[in-house]
Amino acid sequence: MKQSRIVSCGPKFAGIGKAWFINMSKKNTGTMIGYELNNTYAQISYLKAGDAEPETASVVLGADQFTIPTALKKKSDSNLWLFGKDALKEEGVITRLLDLAIDGAEITVGEERIDPVALLALFIKRSLSVLTISVNIEHVTAFMFTTPSITPRTVEIIEQVAVSLDLPPERVYLQSYRESMYHYVVHQPKELWNHQVLLFDYSSHMKVFRLEGNKKTTPIAVFIDSESFPALRYSSGPSERTKREWDEQFLAIAKDMIKSRFISSVYLIGEGFKDEWANDSLKYLCTGRRVFRGNNLYSKGACYGAMEKINPGEISKTIIFLGEDKLKANIGIRLLRSGIPSYCAILDAGISWHECESSLEIILDKETELQLIITSLTGGHVSERLITLDGLPERPPRTTRLQLALRLKSADTALLTITDLGFGALFPASGKEWIKEIAL
Repeated sequence: MKQSRIVSCGPKFAGIGKAWFINMSKKNTGTMIGYELNNTYAQISYLKAGDAEPETASVVLGADQFTIPTALKKKSDSNLWLFGKDALKEEGVITRLLDLAIDGAEITVGEERIDPVALLALFIKRSLSVLTISVNIEHVTAFMFTTPSITPRTVEIIEQVAVSLDLPPERVYLQSYRESMYHYVVHQPKELWNHQVLLFDYSSHMKVFRLEGNKKTTPIAVFIDSESFPALRYSSGPSERTKREWDEQFLAIAKDMIKSRFISSVYLIGEGFKDEWANDSLKYLCTGRRVFRGNNLYSKGACYGAMEKINPGEISKTIIFLGEDKLKANIGIRLLRSGIPSYCAILDAGISWHECESSLEIILDKETELQLIITSLTGGHVSERLITLDGLPERPPRTTRLQLALRLKSADTALLTITDLGFGALFPASGKEWIKEIAL
């Protein structure tokens, strides 16, 4: 098969939102906001230029109260909306705002029907008021949301929220809890992640995340797998008997996760760890390992993720995170440049599926098919996909110009759209399109 001739090749990456209040010229000197959002609570951290690590905004000045319940309540006698803990004190409070937005059904408030995404945007806007004392809003450079997982609907919701809050498309991002864990861990001293890292999340029931890097690849490929233990479910105010049972169950889980593995550090997060019950478990975990307990790892990891988007450092050059939301293969095409066979990259591994799209234009010689090259970073194998251009108008060699637009529908599925652009006035564009879904 003959090689296509390249005209231009350059990836374009899509963001979300609308114009905001940011001074775009101050690229590397502003504040990064990390916003953790789930059905139970929100949490906001910020990383100012020049600071060594992020800080987390407290709901109460001078106290370490970081979580803001995801709840809203409209006062019956006014147009005032209460949020967070104030809303929970009222009857008829609206909770689980993220699930409501995902479902999409309108919510009845009094005699009014309200879009649940608008309610979520209102909650986020009100919750940002906790930053007033700590952060000058005019100096915010990037905004990273982090949610437990990412689906096409989650992306759509964050896009709508960003538009509602006048956030800029090029400076608003979304990443999963796993990626927030990754960014937090790799921004700690290297001895804390030289081997594997465990994160125990006891927010409702016990979940375990295990981070591991493959140092045989260049750059180093980092993966995070997870396991859930629904039987170990948190409830407030446990009895002494319950505490002993939790300790026994957690110790068994910890031993199973650590056996035959080198673990550099362990992180314990979630409300379930606030009660002093993990006596035997902690003794075991602390033997030969560094153990940390807290509740703001995800929001701080979101700050680091935003920083790497705006001002990539050495970490971005030497490590690549291949999480569940990431493209795990390089995608390119074989072409002729000045008569020399060459490879042109279209999309690179490590990009979040919901953030990227790429396009390029090529000129065909005599061929009626294209050859995509897919190089997996997980299995190491290279595969070729032939795209046949059925019904391509017959023209002399080098007088057919095509646009190739590639975007991801998920981390494992790409959508390639090929459009016939013709060749000037001599050979007008036919408008014909070829749309191919490609399993990765």
